[in-house]
Amino acid sequence: MAAESPTILATSGGYKPGKRTRLEFNKLVHHAVDLAGVTGRAPRVSHVGTASGDQLWFNNEISEAGRVAGFNLTHLNLFTMPNVDNIEEYLLEQDVVWVNGGSVVNLLAVWRAHELDTIFRRVWEAGVVLAGVSAGSICWFNGGTTDSFGPELRAVRNGLGLLPFDNGVHYDSEAARRPLVHRLVADGTLGETHCTDDGVGLLYRGTELHGAVTETPGKAAYRVKLVRSGTSTADVVEERLEPAGL
Repeated sequence: MAAESPTILATSGGYKPGKRTRLEFNKLVHHAVDLAGVTGRAPRVSHVGTASGDQLWFNNEISEAGRVAGFNLTHLNLFTMPNVDNIEEYLLEQDVVWVNGGSVVNLLAVWRAHELDTIFRRVWEAGVVLAGVSAGSICWFNGGTTDSFGPELRAVRNGLGLLPFDNGVHYDSEAARRPLVHRLVADGTLGETHCTDDGVGLLYRGTELHGAVTETPGKAAYRVKLVRSGTSTADVVEERLEPAGL
């Protein structure tokens, strides 16, 4: 099953406390699966935990979340070696790829070592829905803001570039995120930057933003860009994007 067009759901959410497990998938993950249009069978979902080092204890919790959701969930592990013979073939068999958070800088380095930068472009173009949270959101863009280098937030500029924008995550829950995005857009380090409060996702069809969705009422998404008001001056403008509830 393939989505109607190349599809990405970039989020700052997707998990909630479980009833009998520590966590369950929240509405954003289920929305990613709905975007794949699967009918008549369990959706095939690949969890990619590269950004946190493929921690087996977390893989187990994600497996439990997948069981509760009724997904056919598997994991793509790259530590200490890939757990599948052919990464591209494995990913092309999935309906959804969900990338977990952690260090986006380390994720991008490891992915490039395994040629996933080019593989993911082909998988995306084939109609597999690409989605994720935090680092698993930033990775699809040109770049964004990250604490991967240390406690002080910095820019990352070597994302996969499937989407021709930059990305800001956890926009409402970490006080330093918003002012840094504004500063980096102002000085040209980042281009037009699409940001999400916790619990919000941005939906892209091809490279176009088709809107925002939320699993948490009252939250929003934002478009931050430099707008020139004359021949020599420009201002950073933040546009609030009201998401549809899930």
